[in-house]
Amino acid sequence: MRASQFFISTTKEAPSEAELVSHKLMLRAGLIKRLGSGLYTWMPLGLRVLRRVEAVVREEMNRAGAIELLMPAVQPAELWEETGRWAVFGPQMLKIKDRHQRDFCFGPTHEEVITDVARREIKSYRQLPLNFYQIQMKFRDEIRPRFGVMRAREFLMKDAYSFHAGRDSLAETYQVMYDAYTRIFNRLGLTFRAVTADTGAIGGSASHEFHVLADSGEDLIAYCPDSDYAANVELAEALAPAAAHAAPQETMREVDTPKQTTCEDVAALLDIPLARTVKLIAVMAGERMIVLLLRGDHMLNEVKLGKLEGFADFRLANEAEIRAVFDCPPGFLGPVGIDRSRIKVIADRTVAAMSDFVCGANKPKFHLAGVNFGRDLQEPDNVADIRNVVTGDPSPDGRGVLQLCRGIEVGHVFQLGSKYSQAMNATYLDEAGKAQAMEMGCYGIGVSRIVASAIEQYHDDRGIIWPKSMAPFLLVIVAIGYGKSEMVKTAAESLYAELTAAGFEVLLDDRDERPGVMFADAELIGIPHRVTVGERGLKDGIVEYQPRFAAPGQSGEAQQIALAGATEFLTGLLGH
Repeated sequence: MRASQFFISTTKEAPSEAELVSHKLMLRAGLIKRLGSGLYTWMPLGLRVLRRVEAVVREEMNRAGAIELLMPAVQPAELWEETGRWAVFGPQMLKIKDRHQRDFCFGPTHEEVITDVARREIKSYRQLPLNFYQIQMKFRDEIRPRFGVMRAREFLMKDAYSFHAGRDSLAETYQVMYDAYTRIFNRLGLTFRAVTADTGAIGGSASHEFHVLADSGEDLIAYCPDSDYAANVELAEALAPAAAHAAPQETMREVDTPKQTTCEDVAALLDIPLARTVKLIAVMAGERMIVLLLRGDHMLNEVKLGKLEGFADFRLANEAEIRAVFDCPPGFLGPVGIDRSRIKVIADRTVAAMSDFVCGANKPKFHLAGVNFGRDLQEPDNVADIRNVVTGDPSPDGRGVLQLCRGIEVGHVFQLGSKYSQAMNATYLDEAGKAQAMEMGCYGIGVSRIVASAIEQYHDDRGIIWPKSMAPFLLVIVAIGYGKSEMVKTAAESLYAELTAAGFEVLLDDRDERPGVMFADAELIGIPHRVTVGERGLKDGIVEYQPRFAAPGQSGEAQQIALAGATEFLTGLLGH
C-alpha cells in the first residue's frame, strides 16, 4: 500500500476529553473518528487493525468447531419478554418502535435470538452438540460512554452460543472454548489472565473472564504468582484465619474520639494499626436491619454479601434508619450492647478471629477499645466471607499469597445451563423420545475492545507499539525525497515490490513530507519495523533498518543493511 494512495490523518494533539492512553493515541493516529457520544467511525488504519484481530478470532473459532452465522441486530420485544429480560435488562437496552408501534431493540446480546433458532431447528439429541458464533456490532446505551472504544455505545463483538444434550457435553465445549480463547490472546501477543468470575446478569453457573493486564483497567484481579489461581476480586475467596481469636489481654474501655468518625482517624488518634479496628455497616434486608462487621482496613464485597441467604435485595441503611435503631449518628457505631433479639450480627471471617479490637461505642464522640467476643459481646450470629481480598492474603488454592492487579475484560465464557432454553421451551428429544431442555453455553469476545486494550498494554511516549499480529502494516518503507530523487524512487519501489511478493504487509511512505514527519507518523501509528531509503545511503548501497521496539535480546538500535540483501535480511528477521 502506498501512503499517497491511502488515507493517513494523524494529529499532534488529542481532544481534551480523551482520558485513557488508548483513546488519545487512537484519535491521534487516525484509527478512529468521533461521530457522537460513544459512537466512532473506524478509519482505514483502524479498520485494518480491527480486521486482523477479527481474523485471528475467526480462525480459532473455526478451529474449535464453532459454526459462523449472522443474526439480526434489531430484535423483537416478544423474544425478550419470553425470558423476562425486556423489563429487567435495564436502560442499556435501546428500545425502538416500528411504524406499526411494535416494540424492538438494538441487540445488546443475542441469547434470545439464538435460542429461538435452536428451538426451531434442533429436534433430536443426534443433532447435538452445536456451537454457533457471529462477529457483529452490538449496541448498549451506556449511561456515560467514555474511554473511546473501550466503553462505547456501539462495539464489535464475537458472541458464540453452544447447545448440548447434557451438562457433561456443556463442560467439554466450555473447556474447548476456554482453550480457544487462550490461543486467541496468545496469538495476539497480549499479556492476560483468565480469572474466575461472577455470572452477573447473564446467569448460569461456571464463568471465566479474560483480562488484558493494564494499569488503566477498571477491574481488580486477585492472582497468585506461584500458581494458576486468578479471580475477579468480586469472587476471590478470603480464607478464614488459621487460628481462632485469642484470649482477652485488655480491659474494655471508652476512649474519647470527639472528631474521629472513621477507622483511619481513630487508629491515627490512638496510634494503633488500622487492622486493630472494626467497622460496623448497617444494611436492610427487606424490613429488617442487619449489621456487618469488617476489619477497619477491609472493604465490603457486595457481590459476596448478595449471595448469602436473604440478601439478594439488600441495601445500605440510611441515616434516619440508623438513628432510629442506634440513637447515635453514623461514625460511632459498634456491636457492643445492641439488642441481638432485634438485630442480627454477621462478622467477616477475619473479624471473628480478632481480639482486643477497637470499635464504635454507640455513643457520640466515643469509641471502645479492648473489645472481645465472648466477654464483651456475644459471638456473631453468622460468620461469612464478605470482604474483598487484599495483597498478601493466602491464595485459596493453598499455593502462595495473593497479589492484586488491574485488568481490562476482553472475553467472557459462561456455562448458562438451561436458563434460556427452559424459559423459551427450547427442547430436544432424548434417546428415550422424551423432551429435554437444552443445556447452553455462552462465549463472548470484545473485538473492538481488544484493539484499545493492546494499546493500553503496548505504547510509549512516541505512540502505539503494535504486536506483530495486530499491526495495520508489518513494515513501513520511508522513502526520503521520493518525488525528488529518481534513485530513491527506484530503490524504494524495487524493495517494496520484493517485500510485497515475499508476503509482507508493507506501507510505502511516498508522500512529499519531511523525514521527521514520516518518522513520527510511523512511530505514532505503531508499525513494528521501518526501513529508511535515502539518497545518502544509496550512494553506498545501504538502507537503514529500525525496529519500533526492542525485542528481548535485541538492542533496538538502527542498523545499516545492504539494499541488495534487504529482503533476505528482513525475511530472516521477521520469520517470513
